[in-house]
Amino acid sequence: MNNRDLTRGTLTLILAGGQGERLHPLTKDRSKPAVPFGSSYRIIDFTLSNCINSGLRQIYVLTQYKSFSLDQHLQRGWNIFSYEAGEFLYRIPPQHRVGQKWYEGTADAVYQNIYLLETRKPEWVLVLSGDHVYRMDYGRLLTFHAGHSGCLSLAACVIPKEGASEFGVLAVDAKGRVTEFVEKPKNPPTIPGDPDHCLVNMGVYMFDTSDLVRELCSDVRREGSHHDFGKDVIPTLVAQGQVYAYEFRERDGKPAYWRDIGTIDSYYEATMDLVSRKPMLDLYDPDWVFRAWQPPAPPCKSVHGYTEDGTLPGVMIDSIVGAGSIISGGHVERSVVGRGVRVNSHARVVDSILMDGVRVGRRAELDRCIVDKNVVVPEGMRIGFDRERDGCLFRVSRDGIVVVPKNMDLSGAG
Repeated sequence: MNNRDLTRGTLTLILAGGQGERLHPLTKDRSKPAVPFGSSYRIIDFTLSNCINSGLRQIYVLTQYKSFSLDQHLQRGWNIFSYEAGEFLYRIPPQHRVGQKWYEGTADAVYQNIYLLETRKPEWVLVLSGDHVYRMDYGRLLTFHAGHSGCLSLAACVIPKEGASEFGVLAVDAKGRVTEFVEKPKNPPTIPGDPDHCLVNMGVYMFDTSDLVRELCSDVRREGSHHDFGKDVIPTLVAQGQVYAYEFRERDGKPAYWRDIGTIDSYYEATMDLVSRKPMLDLYDPDWVFRAWQPPAPPCKSVHGYTEDGTLPGVMIDSIVGAGSIISGGHVERSVVGRGVRVNSHARVVDSILMDGVRVGRRAELDRCIVDKNVVVPEGMRIGFDRERDGCLFRVSRDGIVVVPKNMDLSGAG
């Protein structure tokens, strides 16, 4: 079967309803998939772009918590489908078809929408998470799934053993069949023949539709179930010998880039990956375009800032700066700056993330900060230099990242 037949027979479900409590306050007014990322994107844009680049154009996005920001973004930036040709992207909040309840787990979210599968009758269903950052050709996964007799293929990222205990880890045999699935193990199983690396669950699941429906109907009746793919459905199928792991690697065999954006620190680290000299995730590859909604805005620029001491050049070093932003005599280094931002004279922004509409006043200094939308940093204010003081005003992560909430008034905080 060729790849076109596989993609045309596949329905894609993107789970995009996560509350994202560990990402607070970035998720105070939005769901995790709607959190801005990389100056021009929302996190969900990476999963959706992977779908488009893989030829998958029948997509349901299952939404739930604080969905307005995500709905607005999808409406503006992803209205690119030819519905006459059978392509679509629909947003599906809880429909109360199987009771008056919200989605109570990842598997339950799909179970509550089984009628979509019964209506469309796809041969396969691809279930994805909307809060991960990576580049993946799902067509290779579809081909892998068609080549074995199991009912589930799950994508597995190759990571060093020392970091694997933060994830769900897979043990596999020589043929790729999953023999064990353990959540956050202290001593994670390694890849056969490679004792230094592990396979971790990416939240990318390829099912035969009939098998998915059967397992979801069984899970909903199972006493004590969390109705979650990782906690319930996958371990059950592993015990039956029905799961195969697709190792997510580059074509040269090297481990591929994948980041789970679950905490402030992981969000910060993934964003800083983008400004490294040779980023593992290339936003500039013309053969794999990451789409996003781009509002009409002029190009970014740097200009001289004028002060009583004369002029200062606007400086950008190892940084990404969004459209419409002006570095006016300020200094931006190893930072990711959104759209419509202004950094004024003598201001310094280092190792930081500024979202759309932020204003940094003269002589203000930011170090290892995340500043959400539309915040005005007053003249001379310093954030990121005194952890005790910062902790009284803002959230400070475990690794010391200071997070300034969206629209926060800092006029009396200097």
